[in-house]
Amino acid sequence: MRPDTVEDYLKAIYELQEKYGRAKTSALSVRLGVTPGSVTDMLKRLAGQTPRLVRYQPHQGVTLTDRGNRRALAVIRRHRLLETFLHDVLGFSWDEVHAEAEKLEHCLSERLTEALANYLNHPACDPHGDPIPSGEGEIQMPAGCPLSELPAGQPLLITRVRLQDREALQYLARNRIRIGAVVTIVEKSPLDGQISLTIRRGRKQHAFSIGAAVAADIEARPS
Repeated sequence: MRPDTVEDYLKAIYELQEKYGRAKTSALSVRLGVTPGSVTDMLKRLAGQTPRLVRYQPHQGVTLTDRGNRRALAVIRRHRLLETFLHDVLGFSWDEVHAEAEKLEHCLSERLTEALANYLNHPACDPHGDPIPSGEGEIQMPAGCPLSELPAGQPLLITRVRLQDREALQYLARNRIRIGAVVTIVEKSPLDGQISLTIRRGRKQHAFSIGAAVAADIEARPS
């Protein structure tokens, strides 16, 4: 198995496990852009390794072992440090950095990774608010709940945007959504989950809306 392919799987499993408790074959297939059959074959191979990286049960999904979790956090650390460097130093927009970091994350040595972290002054999170694991594999999750679960009428501080879709990130950026922005939920539609928001632009309030799926991937806390 190619090491970069293994790392891609471990990272995807970690991110789905973080959100849903375990990673299902169908979700991995969509995230990695491969067929469900290829995912199943790869999971069986990973589960059969010694020492094991994953725990896999057909039709039940997959979770990481402690060793698999450590390896996933190592590649996630490289990825999110690269996103931060591309955004903060080279000026890439937050909708561009994910694809570029995907190409580079397997190339960084441990020495270069730590040099990058030192150069960036050990940031706590990347441009999307995703926490950056420490060199020891520790990770501090940001405080926040999905916008879809928060009530209307109070100012909310955006802490994390889990979206990777480029068009969705561009739409949010056009409406001034970023980490640290303060928004207010005006109304939540009982019919389709559409959420109406306002955000301050200078002296005026700018109104816009997002769908329920997008709202579920934006986290915030009371401002």
